[in-house]
Amino acid sequence: MVTDARGIPLGAVPAPANRNDHTLLGATLDALPPLGPLPTGGTVHLDRGYDYQAVRDELAARGLHARIAERGKPAPIQAGHRWVIERTHAWMNNYGKLIRCTERHKPAVEFYLALATAIVTLGRLIRQAWSCYRWQTRPRRRP
Repeated sequence: MVTDARGIPLGAVPAPANRNDHTLLGATLDALPPLGPLPTGGTVHLDRGYDYQAVRDELAARGLHARIAERGKPAPIQAGHRWVIERTHAWMNNYGKLIRCTERHKPAVEFYLALATAIVTLGRLIRQAWSCYRWQTRPRRRP
């Protein structure tokens, strides 16, 4: 899954649980073109599962900087900006169909993933609008 800095999901690639994360990096980044070109000089925060030279080469070819936790070293107390994706995964896990997905057909899995992504994105945008803007029918309390 790819998110922005606030945790809004931008793209996701469904894959079996037994696939290594670093092999899906190219496909995950390719899920972004419908949104527009990637920003130049953007930073990608990744965990230890992506600490491979092939991953660094892939990101360099796309013009992205990488902050990757190193294998074999203890994680720092503050693990950087990786908590954003962890929070987004927690939001997505609120939908039980994704946790216990037994579908065998890829279009069905993609549908459930897209539906959960749309719900999470809409909720985050409403929450941001509530705190940034005012309108006549705005509720007095936060939803």
